[in-house]
Amino acid sequence: MESMVTQRVRPGAGKQNPDQLAGRACLHVRMPIATDVRAMRNASALQAAGMDVFVVDMVDRRSHPHDERLGSAKVKHIVIPFLYRRARFKPWFLARFAWFVLLGAIQLANTPADVYHACDLKALPACYIAARLHRKPLVFETYELPLEDPEFTRLRWLHALANRVLTSMMSACAGVIATSPLHTEAMKSRYRGKNLVLVRNVPAYETPGSSDQLRHHLGLDESTRIALYQGNLQAGRGLDLLVWAARFLPPRIVVVIKGEGELQAELNDLISKEGVGDRVRLLPMVPLAERLRWTASADVGLIIHPPGYSRNVQTLLPNKLFEYVMAGVPVLATPLEAVANIIKRYDVGRLLTSLEPEALGQAIGQMLNDRDGLQRMRANALAAAEHVLRWEVEQENLIRLYKDILNVQRQDLTAMREGAHTGIPG
Repeated sequence: MESMVTQRVRPGAGKQNPDQLAGRACLHVRMPIATDVRAMRNASALQAAGMDVFVVDMVDRRSHPHDERLGSAKVKHIVIPFLYRRARFKPWFLARFAWFVLLGAIQLANTPADVYHACDLKALPACYIAARLHRKPLVFETYELPLEDPEFTRLRWLHALANRVLTSMMSACAGVIATSPLHTEAMKSRYRGKNLVLVRNVPAYETPGSSDQLRHHLGLDESTRIALYQGNLQAGRGLDLLVWAARFLPPRIVVVIKGEGELQAELNDLISKEGVGDRVRLLPMVPLAERLRWTASADVGLIIHPPGYSRNVQTLLPNKLFEYVMAGVPVLATPLEAVANIIKRYDVGRLLTSLEPEALGQAIGQMLNDRDGLQRMRANALAAAEHVLRWEVEQENLIRLYKDILNVQRQDLTAMREGAHTGIPG
């Protein structure tokens, strides 16, 4: 059931820097760690700060037949042949979820650590069990507002039960990490979470340089302008709106949708039905090491999430926003509050006033025709990424949280020892 990479994280040679962390962190993800960019960033940041880092992930034997090395981190794989099989809510869904929790909890319980870190909501129950068994601090990190997916909220009894369970688990957390400031506000009012911290999902800094990757790949000439969506192909992202808007695009503009997900076949069918195959092109997501170059070859980056889809969409701050900014690509987005705040603060894009297909097509065209505006926003984006919107700055919030947690842990241990020595309970 389990395989192991034997290499350990080395926190650094020589004496421990007093400003560094000391201890073991065990991160748990319910997917292959190699595909979870945020979890990999966390592991690297904690390692660089001085911690031993262990990762317990879940992999499908078909796609991960052998052990793999992830930098210098020690990774424990839980191999599940049907990991990627999608299941809607049925009795089998709950049984499979419980089975995954049990497997994760067993492996985590056998991985001693000073802090257990659940890298998403699905990883939280197993980490909660392990942290309680070992009496160690628990960190919960969520990339979205928990339990707000429409597929889940429509099942009222299950939603109410899950909220009650989540409230109990969050009250036991030493720290809760959110990726949007609106998520931290919502969770403060809804759950009894302690020490809520904002760590936005920004990439590590890279210099994008100039690129024409998308045009070369698609066989487009230099005069063709590209509006790019990149990310998961799933509901609530407004991807069907982009296809319908294609009829209203000015000449020599192409929308590129780059990603993978459950809507891929549906989007292909819609593009064919609408007869816009020359205006909307679907491409698979490229490896992380190549992503910035591909992104930088677009002229505009798109975030077309309909605000009315769910509360989670209304409050999110997606990583694609920061990827566009890092690549120096101006952003055209729906007026989601957290996204709008970034766009306005750094002057890196524009906000849509309507998602009607004709208005959307015209808005894309108007932005791409504003050459001076695009040049200004590109320069602003590159400057913001270089100085502020980069993981090297953002990770300090993560390190600060861990320092607080480990300091409290050391103080509690000292109090217990002093109590045992004097006979007075700590």
